Amino acid sequence: MRDTHARTGAPSVTHAPVRTSAPRRRAVVRRAAVASAVACALTAAFAPGVVAAPAPGGAPAEGKVLTHAAAATAKDEQQVRAYWTPERIAALNTQVKDVPPRSGKDGAPWEGATATTVGRLFFTDHGEDASCTATAVKSANGSTVVTAGHCLNATDLIGENNQWQTHVLYVPGYHDGKAPLGTFVVRWSVVNSVWLENDQIHARFDAHDQAFAVVGRNERGQTLQQATGAAQAIAYDAPGDRAAVQFGYPRAASDPAREGLPEYTGRELAYCQGTPWQYPGTPDHTEPAGMWGAACVMGGGASGGPRLGGFSAATGRGEVVGVNTQSAFMDAAGKVCQESAGSGCVRHLVGPQFTTALTKPLHDRAEQLN
Repeated sequence: MRDTHARTGAPSVTHAPVRTSAPRRRAVVRRAAVASAVACALTAAFAPGVVAAPAPGGAPAEGKVLTHAAAATAKDEQQVRAYWTPERIAALNTQVKDVPPRSGKDGAPWEGATATTVGRLFFTDHGEDASCTATAVKSANGSTVVTAGHCLNATDLIGENNQWQTHVLYVPGYHDGKAPLGTFVVRWSVVNSVWLENDQIHARFDAHDQAFAVVGRNERGQTLQQATGAAQAIAYDAPGDRAAVQFGYPRAASDPAREGLPEYTGRELAYCQGTPWQYPGTPDHTEPAGMWGAACVMGGGASGGPRLGGFSAATGRGEVVGVNTQSAFMDAAGKVCQESAGSGCVRHLVGPQFTTALTKPLHDRAEQLN
């Protein structure tokens, strides 16, 4: 279950739909296929290049911290940089349209200071190029970012064939094809083992759709934190209903009037702000506790972007309390509704709230890697 990150096979561009709360894939996946997918996922989890360590605290962590070597050598890093040519990156931007600018608290372009800590995450997903969003966070190694789980490890579109993303490249402060702080190849991916069991059917996996990545140095020999000059703090177990700002590099907007504006084509950083609601899911597909998000029109590509509490526009700093992973529809009272219900039914961009039990072991592991 995920907010589609808008994959495309370069050089042509395909516009994948943004994930909604509707279980669009569930009906086509048979029990046998689910069992096969889970078996493949578990095999991949403990394949060479993956290190497992116990996650303390038990539920809701339910599993182990998995460490995957994405690009462990200097040669691997060179290959990733060579892969992401300017033309390949440009192919992941959707078309800018001649439409009047329009913005609001549910989505607008951002030009503030936080652009140094939020960046675009490029990767190849099951043979197709794609992008998400990630954030530099404080860490002992100065080289750690946080994102969504499906931005580092995902199944195919029918919930099978679990794979780690390849050619993973982080570009902090990305803007219109430019990498002002350099580029950083992801060397290590860190997720909870439960996420690798994700089958696109059961909502219980959504709480585990969070991950950390450890990057190498940029072309100038700088660590990520040296290049950005700062990193965001992480807050665990923070109340979900506090005012928040959410960032992302969306390649689409759920509002047709804003579709094609630069901030919804992958070229620019966008943001939403407001008071998050907790999304409980539908009666047939109940979400785990802790899926929060504000009203937001950011579409595919915004996955993995931070939800920041205590945010200061003057400094561009706050505390990452969660990440964007999927869309949900709720009314002004936070009651679940159908998208077709009319203007009173509002799209929210939700994702798991960070916890000591689930998130902290992932971060603790990531910040010790180099």
